[in-house]
Amino acid sequence: MKKLLRWGVRGLLGLLLVAGGLLAHTLWFKPLKIEWFYERVFAEYAFNSPELLSSLRMLPGWLDWYSDELDDASLAADESLRAKAREDLATLRSYDRNALDAEGQHSYDLLETFLAVQVEGDRFAYHNYPLNQLFGQQNGLPTFLATQHSVSSTGDAERYLARLQAVPRKLDQVLEGVRHRESLGILPPRFVVEKVLTEMRAFRDAAPEQNILYTSFDDKLGKLDGLSPEARADLLARARGLIVEAVQPVYGRLIDYYESLLPKVQNNHGVWALPDGEAFYAWAVRSQTTTDMTPDAVHALGLREVERIGAEMDSILRGEGLLEGSIGERVQQIAQRADQLYPDTDEGRQQIIDDFQRIIDEMDQGTGSAFNLRPAAGVKVERVPAFREKTAPGAYYNAPAFDGSRPGIFYINLRNTAEVARFGMRTLAYHEAIPGHHFQIAIQQELRDVPTFRKLLPFTAYAEGWALYTERLAWEMGFQNQALDNLGRLQAEMFRAVRLVVDTGMHHKRWTREQAIDYMLQNTGMPETDVVAEIERYLVMPGQALAYKVGMNAILEARERARAALGDQFDLKAFHDVVLQSGSMPITLLNRRVDAWIAERQGG
Repeated sequence: MKKLLRWGVRGLLGLLLVAGGLLAHTLWFKPLKIEWFYERVFAEYAFNSPELLSSLRMLPGWLDWYSDELDDASLAADESLRAKAREDLATLRSYDRNALDAEGQHSYDLLETFLAVQVEGDRFAYHNYPLNQLFGQQNGLPTFLATQHSVSSTGDAERYLARLQAVPRKLDQVLEGVRHRESLGILPPRFVVEKVLTEMRAFRDAAPEQNILYTSFDDKLGKLDGLSPEARADLLARARGLIVEAVQPVYGRLIDYYESLLPKVQNNHGVWALPDGEAFYAWAVRSQTTTDMTPDAVHALGLREVERIGAEMDSILRGEGLLEGSIGERVQQIAQRADQLYPDTDEGRQQIIDDFQRIIDEMDQGTGSAFNLRPAAGVKVERVPAFREKTAPGAYYNAPAFDGSRPGIFYINLRNTAEVARFGMRTLAYHEAIPGHHFQIAIQQELRDVPTFRKLLPFTAYAEGWALYTERLAWEMGFQNQALDNLGRLQAEMFRAVRLVVDTGMHHKRWTREQAIDYMLQNTGMPETDVVAEIERYLVMPGQALAYKVGMNAILEARERARAALGDQFDLKAFHDVVLQSGSMPITLLNRRVDAWIAERQGG
């Protein structure tokens, strides 16, 4: 028996040594299996981002070693991430793609495309503005702490306070980065500096008890069971102290720097004005559209689409008795009608939220004719945090938490109820929620038997193209059968077509900010406040806005290609399965998968 025990212990030790050796090999060298490599790549990216881990909530509570930390935003960390992308791409290409099955090859191609784009863009790593009016660190970090840091225990509350203590370190690192960009000649447009200064001053100068970092913490503590009034008061007092002693001073340093920058920035320019700006924009167009389109080709497509959609809108407007003026001017006449507006009151804002939720719930019950796949996660409508309203977009979507603790959220900007005309609400709800972003992103997160990175990897042309495609799909399904609802759909599509023109206009053809604003006003009928916010968005996110219409057109073209090839065998539900069941992907890979599906159906 003792001999058997000795052999058993030796065997167990041997197994542990082998397992430890395999683990060490997987962590530090080329993993023996490509699937292990995929998980290593994801784990290294995720574990280097405490903020991402908090947002995803993929790990069980007992593995929460990260939620008292913020991301490292230093130049050294940035260079390390870029080096990792280069190394990961080289390792991936050392595997034999031909030895993989079809699904394995798809995973390989997805990751290779994603990494190759990053490596190609390495030379443009600093062609951006970390402090900007849209999603800059100065508003993104408070928003993250307010909306993504969960407080379900006193331990979570302590970790929140630790993150407040870490705010100066991170924002000082961001400041290091913007100073480095200045040394490279990469300066933001003037309006960015002016608007960010206004926002940061208001954030710094507000009473601590009115700061979102305090009010959101107070709300979370109020929902915490078993917390005594004394303990709550102590936690809030400590939060107030950190806002005064840590957060406000670092915002003061950011303000001082941007005030010193203001005399140096005179123009509201596109990226053509930056060093190597033309090459940067050409890369941005390719990476955002996941195509080989040039800026000139995108511009020409935009002009054609603006003309086509404008003719359809003109027909509806004439039916409404509006014969004179530009498309934009006549749409604005409808948008300003009393029957299209909500009261500019708290009650009016709540009614907007309730009506959006009703539209989403109605669509949720009516998708059966077009979809087999449905996500398990739900979606709800919330207001954009008030401190971000002035510079935030009109609406956006946040994905559900992986652990089910947070649904998908459709955020609507209610800074001015006059910006939310009733005739455009259906289209916006379909785009942001069901069957648009929520369906696509939540289904992707719920994929099974795929590498983890495939549940998260974003390709803008696919994701935004899908959301824009579903606006048209909802019309085809009969959900926008009123003339004005259809006008809202066409206005939204026109908006994305105009983007093709103005984005390439400002960054490639050297249009001024004012030219772009005027063009969008004349063709979309959007409120001027929305138009200005959008044009300024494109100036700080070059190329991103091109992805919507290019992606939509690609999905429509793939669908009609399949319909023409399959005839009576074409199944819309099955087509949507093909598009959705593998998650986000470049347009090139989407076309490949659709063509393979067509061939399979024809062969059957």
